[in-house]
Amino acid sequence: MIALLFLAAAWSWQAVPAPAPAAPLPVAQAEIVATYPHDPRAFTEGLLIDRGTLYESTGREGQSDIRRVDLKTGRVLASVKLAPQLFGEGIVAWRNQLLSVTWHGGQGFKWSLPGLKRTGGFRYTGEGWAMTDDGRNIILSDGTPVLRFLDPTTQKVVRRLTVTANGRPVEQLNELEYVEGQIYANIWMTPYIARIDPANGRVIGVIDVSPLIAKVALADRDSVPNGIAYDRVAQRLYVTGKNWPSLFEIKRPR
Repeated sequence: MIALLFLAAAWSWQAVPAPAPAAPLPVAQAEIVATYPHDPRAFTEGLLIDRGTLYESTGREGQSDIRRVDLKTGRVLASVKLAPQLFGEGIVAWRNQLLSVTWHGGQGFKWSLPGLKRTGGFRYTGEGWAMTDDGRNIILSDGTPVLRFLDPTTQKVVRRLTVTANGRPVEQLNELEYVEGQIYANIWMTPYIARIDPANGRVIGVIDVSPLIAKVALADRDSVPNGIAYDRVAQRLYVTGKNWPSLFEIKRPR
């Protein structure tokens, strides 16, 4: 049933009803391993762990920033604000720099790590929603079913990948994380994280984070799950959301 609901949400943008799926997608209920404080004023748009350090980007015009955060306490250790007219979105760490995108205008920025000093910028077409990397390319989402793979040096598109669930394109791909050979993506305005095969774009499973939503118990419809970070060294998976008071470590589906 949850898999069907996920598919219905993914297809809700279409005018025609979705056909019954050929086979149900595996659904894993999020299992909480640990809970940590999270800034409830952070309108989370991007989350990542680089060399054991947690970084987060936040959105909304006049409030957007990029920050280095103490994972265990939620304390902001350093931050840099974006220009007030910009709506900050996803981030990705690549070697000794952090790249960030903005929702509108195709403006990206480069920042030093761990100092968060601006070192440059880049341009892209369309909207910017989230980023991750697969060790070779940067992967960019823009709210459509198509993920763009960018050359990490030039930020030029080298590949496009259409994400599908049982043969139908999945809209509203948001925050991304690359986890042990799979792309994890929050599906905006749903409690689901899609697990995507990067070779063919097929959704191979779904994580239902409804238990986390129940824990934070927020009434604001914008306070959706929108932060996935994977510690590739410690092999720990973390999830939070917009204005959530908690960040959760959850068990990674096998």
